[in-house]
Amino acid sequence: MKNIALVIGSFHKKEAEEMVDEARKAATEAGLTIAEEVWVPGSYEKPLALKKLLQRADVDGAVVLGIIERGETKHGLVMGMVVHEAIVHLQLEFMKPIGVGILGPEILPEQIPSRTRPYARAAVLATAEMLH
Repeated sequence: MKNIALVIGSFHKKEAEEMVDEARKAATEAGLTIAEEVWVPGSYEKPLALKKLLQRADVDGAVVLGIIERGETKHGLVMGMVVHEAIVHLQLEFMKPIGVGILGPEILPEQIPSRTRPYARAAVLATAEMLH
């Protein structure tokens, strides 16, 4: 059985908890064990948490969950680009799959509720597919 880790941004705590719940269900259905769940303040902190987890021999892959909402400035768009680029680099550096379940960048508040569970599930299933 393969082990994955979850990295979750806590800025949108209620929605993130829904995403984690769905990720746990999807992992069980896909035959994966969640070795660890790490909560971080926001998206900028996700790459560092991911790197620490991917260095572990008992972690075969990871899933990143969270939300980058549209704001009044382009800060979220820049954050999204930087974080996604870092995730791709970590995936290639460690040769371990990382499923991305980050809503946004630039997602509107009214778009969030219908996407939390599907995005989390898709991120776990993508990781599972790459591991099998």
